Amino acid sequence: MTDAPKKTENPWLNLGFNLIIPSILLMKGDDWFGERLAGLPLEPSTILFVAALLFPLGYGVYDFIQRRTWNFLSILGIIGVLLTGGIGLLKLPPEWVAVKEAAIPAILGVVTLISAFTNRPLVRVFLYRPEIFQVEKIQNQLDEKGTHTGFERLMKNTTYLLAASFLLSAILNFFLAKWIVVSPAGSDAFNKELGKMMAWSYPVIVIPSLVVTGFALWMCFRGLKSLTGLTLEEMIEDPKAKQS
Repeated sequence: MTDAPKKTENPWLNLGFNLIIPSILLMKGDDWFGERLAGLPLEPSTILFVAALLFPLGYGVYDFIQRRTWNFLSILGIIGVLLTGGIGLLKLPPEWVAVKEAAIPAILGVVTLISAFTNRPLVRVFLYRPEIFQVEKIQNQLDEKGTHTGFERLMKNTTYLLAASFLLSAILNFFLAKWIVVSPAGSDAFNKELGKMMAWSYPVIVIPSLVVTGFALWMCFRGLKSLTGLTLEEMIEDPKAKQS
C-alpha cells in the first residue's frame, strides 16, 4: 500500500501569510489600527507585533497538519517577525535593523555551506525537490548508469552556489538597511523607512539573488541531464499527469 501524495501548497498563500501580511502589519499597522487599539490594556505596537507573529505561526501549523512537513518559509517568517518586532518594542538603535536584515540570510548561507560537507547538502531541500524534479525517475537512472558519485558532486557544487546566493543577500541586506533606516526604532519615520527598505529590497536584493539561484538551478538541470541521459521534460514531467 503506497502512501498518499502530499498536498501541494498554494505559493501565494505561503508568501502572503508568512511574509507579506506580517510585514505590512509591522510597517503600516499603527497608521491603520493605532487609534482603535489605543484603549486596550496592551500598547498598540505590542498587539500588532503579536498579530503579525500569529500569521506565519498559524500558517505553519496549518501547513504541517495538511502536508505533515515543516514549512520553511513559516519558520523564517516567525524569526523575521520576532527580530523586527523586538527591535521596535525594545527601542533598539536603528543599526540593529541592518544586523537583523543580514542575520537570517547569513545564517542560511553558513548552514548551507556547512551542509555541502555532509551527506545531506541543502540543495536537496531548496532545489532538488519532488515539486520540481521527478526524483524517483532520476534515482532509477542514476542506479542504472552508476553515476551516483557524479550526482553527489553535483549536489555539493550546486550547494556552494546556493550558499553564495544567501551570503550575497546578507551583504546587500546589511548595506541597504544601513543606508535607509536611520530613525529611532518605534517612531513613525522608522516605520516609513522600513517600508522604503522593503520596496528597494526587490530590485537591489531579490533580483541578484534570483540570478544566482537561477544559475544554480540551470547547473543542476544540466548536470542531471548528463548523469541520467534524461531530457528536461522527462526530469520534470509527471507520467501520471500525462496518462490522465
